[in-house]
Amino acid sequence: MSCGGVPNMGLLLHDIKISLHVTWDDQETNERLTGFIQDGIAYLDNKLGESGNYQAPGLPRTLLKEYVRYARDEALDVFENNYQSLILAAVNDKGVGDYGKAVESAAPP
Repeated sequence: MSCGGVPNMGLLLHDIKISLHVTWDDQETNERLTGFIQDGIAYLDNKLGESGNYQAPGLPRTLLKEYVRYARDEALDVFENNYQSLILAAVNDKGVGDYGKAVESAAPP
């Protein structure tokens, strides 16, 4: 299932609703949270410089959940400041991975 270019949006929405303790299911709430998820993915992908894996446990998923929580609570103005260290850690993880791939491809066979 893909929604707004995000694969498995239904599963991601379900997981984020669980983390936010949203136990009800109505179209307005789902649309609102889906919009926050799409905005969060665009924001985090921009910071990471590539598409993050938001389906698997890890920093991108954690940051997305927190982004949606802050957006729902109308507190995005402080999100980046409060999560700067985790955002930088995710960017560093990507850089280390990119460096490792470059070293492996440059090594003689």
